[in-house]
Amino acid sequence: MNPYRSFQVARLPEIRFGSGCLDELPAVLAGYGRRVLLVTGRQSLQATPRWSNLVAALAEAGIEWQQVTVAGEPSPELVDAAVAVHHGAQFDVVAGVGGGSVLDAAKAIAGLLLPGNSVLDHLEGVGRGLPYAGPAVPFVAVPTTAGTGSEATKNAVLSRHGPDGFKKSFRDNRLVAEVAIVDPGLLDSCPKALIAANGMDAFTQLLESYVSLRASPFTDALASSGMQAFRDGFWQAWTEGDPLAQQGYQKIAYASLCSGITLAQCGLGSVHGLASPLGAYFPIPHGVVCGTLVAAATRVNIRALRARAPDSPALRKYAEAGILLSGRMYASEGAAQDGLVDLLDDWTERLALPRLNAYGMRADDIERVVASCRGGSMQTNPLVLTDDELAGLLHARL
Repeated sequence: MNPYRSFQVARLPEIRFGSGCLDELPAVLAGYGRRVLLVTGRQSLQATPRWSNLVAALAEAGIEWQQVTVAGEPSPELVDAAVAVHHGAQFDVVAGVGGGSVLDAAKAIAGLLLPGNSVLDHLEGVGRGLPYAGPAVPFVAVPTTAGTGSEATKNAVLSRHGPDGFKKSFRDNRLVAEVAIVDPGLLDSCPKALIAANGMDAFTQLLESYVSLRASPFTDALASSGMQAFRDGFWQAWTEGDPLAQQGYQKIAYASLCSGITLAQCGLGSVHGLASPLGAYFPIPHGVVCGTLVAAATRVNIRALRARAPDSPALRKYAEAGILLSGRMYASEGAAQDGLVDLLDDWTERLALPRLNAYGMRADDIERVVASCRGGSMQTNPLVLTDDELAGLLHARL
């Protein structure tokens, strides 16, 4: 297969990366105007001195702002309520400062502030199927966690939990942030459990995009670079009291950014395909789903590829990932693939990531999850997994 076949690079934001670059936010916002809708989490940012510093800097820049707070994963109802309150207020720009949930909510709100309609008009699979006509208010993204890469994507992921729940995207190129300000220093207030879950989300996005059916030399370079940064920085960032933690934050912030870019360009795989119904039916944080499934999913993919698609380039890439992440040379590609799975198993155990049953999932739920996982990310998995293979994957992590 020719790796340099045709590919496209979708729109990306202007990216400003570096410790301390949060200080650039007021000037960036002022470039769009003086009226800002600021979307944040409910507590984490406000509990740090950075919040009072930011508020003072906004005032000094002559910026008027109103705030929307997001607790947990955003729902269509949260987005619609924010749009109903602020539609017609003539904001010049929306700024999302927070984790992936905050950025997704801010992205959707920015897209609907001007038209003023419901996000259910456009939500994939569960909405009314109406095309999004825009226009969107300019959006500036400031991630405070390293995981989703939402600052680099065009999709706002919204959820409704429960037996009839869903986790779906409002997706359009006009929702991509104009500017992404990625300040690794913001990670220093993240609890270690959040570093673990979000980090494994970013890693899973890198690995899945690396072996995606739509991968290209462009995404391969970024995914490989991101995995190397993750390898070198994650344990520094996660380990309590590590003297190199600040360097670790820089590396995992970069890895997360790369993961957002690659997923936006070439899609993901079976872990994220399963994460959609799992996150809808059960109160499982998205990063925990990724972390607890990635080793088992990689094992199942490799086994299925060996049996049904032995010439797939994904097998070579899994071997390359095994060498890259372990720093070891292996006697064969097969040994490197097995080494990758062993390494991911070790990470899962070291991080003590919860199993699915910790969130109420039982064996009789597996059929329902498998039946609901075939859209979206599953379409770019390296091959089509059978229902039995997916069920076995889930059963292994119950």
